[in-house]
Amino acid sequence: MTKIIIAKSKIDCEHLLGQFLDESHFDILINEDTDCYLGSEDEENIAFKFRKNYFSKQEQDDAYAGLRDAATPTQNRGLAAGPKGEKCGGREWVTEFQLRLFEFIKKEPEYSVVKTDFNQEVESLRQKYNSTESARGMVWLSSKVKEDKFDFEKWLENISQMNVKERKEEALGVYETYVSDTSYANVVLSGIAGWFDRYPRIPYGRATAYTQHSYEKFKLSFPFLQTLDRGFAGLLPQRHSAQRAAADKIDPAFLVPETVFTTITVNKTFRTAAHRDAGDFTDGLSNLLVLSNNGNYTGGYLILPEVRIAVNVRPGDLLLVNNHEYIHGNTPIELQDDVAERISLVCYLREKMLELGSKEYEDHRFNYVEQRRKNKEHPLQRRLWNGISEGMWTEKEWYDYLERVGGREMVEKYHPEAYRKESTLEDMFG
Repeated sequence: MTKIIIAKSKIDCEHLLGQFLDESHFDILINEDTDCYLGSEDEENIAFKFRKNYFSKQEQDDAYAGLRDAATPTQNRGLAAGPKGEKCGGREWVTEFQLRLFEFIKKEPEYSVVKTDFNQEVESLRQKYNSTESARGMVWLSSKVKEDKFDFEKWLENISQMNVKERKEEALGVYETYVSDTSYANVVLSGIAGWFDRYPRIPYGRATAYTQHSYEKFKLSFPFLQTLDRGFAGLLPQRHSAQRAAADKIDPAFLVPETVFTTITVNKTFRTAAHRDAGDFTDGLSNLLVLSNNGNYTGGYLILPEVRIAVNVRPGDLLLVNNHEYIHGNTPIELQDDVAERISLVCYLREKMLELGSKEYEDHRFNYVEQRRKNKEHPLQRRLWNGISEGMWTEKEWYDYLERVGGREMVEKYHPEAYRKESTLEDMFG
């Protein structure tokens, strides 16, 4: 018998984002088959569907062996990693006061040249944002700070003597020299298996590093993931159908075989703070599954504070959950012995994968970047160049390369603009 819960409305929990959740954030703990909706019992309004003991022991064991090593130390989990500690690895956080000061100097009107105005603003910002951490995850470049013996407070005293124009130039130089341009979060054990879409520094669809280097191991998880897909289709047919239609537009080489999933996030004994998932296919659904080597742990309940419900997801259980729309996070995870592990999985279709071309086309993009990077005679070549430049995918150099390796038909398919100028000239003079 499946329990049905229909929540009347969501509680405003935006203030909890980035914070750890605990027993004070839920009233109901789910340990049995349950469906939860918002407003009405309609698939469109689903919050979650939970089924106990859904996967076989063999499927779980193989998935554990196939996926656990995908979780590696990372600092790119943002809000989900929770409140930051005193340091980010060995680096000092840029405090909120320091960031606000840089922002003030950047916007400081140049006609305000009175020294005391600046000093008063500094003290006002210091009192308002007197915190040792920043919510924005910026860090000082420790090696450069140490090498130059840079001292923020001494520097601040020096720039108070400058006029506004000099102060702006000095602050910009310090920020660019000593502050990392990468935003960090706490170090957690998390990684991805499967396939990933393009982004500016890696402008081609590709297998994740784990999938590329450990594909045979990754394949062990396929029966588990295929059972998950069947459960998704059976429990939420409309959502699965929408995700199936999207998956059918993606080259099968970027999908877990016989599933609608492109990507699996793998977390190892990682207590997530309150967050919403991003990047998953909006009209489909994500899920949360748990694996373990021995099951010797307690806690790790998934809390949905907006409906004040927590789900006790244990190894072998199936939880289809609207991670995209609902804030969620875990209670503390307590390991009961020295070897116990709790591996949590989120399997989904990355929406931006729909922007990819065929596997062959994406491979050509990768090879093009690599041959540019390695070409010492390339006019853009410079020290540590990664082969990428602004506007490179709309230039004749790329079109010529793609025609040479993929044929004119591929260029016309993905870059019809490449021949427009040529056709116009032929029409005029042909």
